[in-house]
Amino acid sequence: MPDDLAESLQCHNGVSAWTTILPEQSPLPVSGVVDHWQTCMGVAAENEGLSVRPWEEEPWWHRLWVPWAESADGVAQVIDQRPGPDTGRLGWAGHSGGGDFTESWPDLASLLHAVAQALHEGGDVHGLRPYLTAQGGMWWDEEGCNELNGYPLRPAPIGLP
Repeated sequence: MPDDLAESLQCHNGVSAWTTILPEQSPLPVSGVVDHWQTCMGVAAENEGLSVRPWEEEPWWHRLWVPWAESADGVAQVIDQRPGPDTGRLGWAGHSGGGDFTESWPDLASLLHAVAQALHEGGDVHGLRPYLTAQGGMWWDEEGCNELNGYPLRPAPIGLP
């Protein structure tokens, strides 16, 4: 398991239900990491998903990808643990097609730092800014967004109290 993921999981062990505390993904608990990895390994083995197809740059799944989070539609965000200069980078492993590492973060720590910086100093994370919903939850959207499902959004607090 990547060091930055192990350290993060020791702090919070992911979440038990979908949340928008992070942009685009919801962190998995340890059991979710294991379950998602085992499921993808089984599906890939049955459907030749461990091989790179000629029109793809990446396989559908790789045994050295660690799923650490999921998008709202169940697409895994993975940490690439394959040896080489890109070890630790983040990418997406979707329902169809090969893995996607375009515009990827170099590692989980970099993403988490960018989130903390956006919350503390303002700014965005890959074009998404933090907002608070009318119910007090987090939501990430493009700059200037002022409502979600007809309810007002307000920019998340910046800085520490």
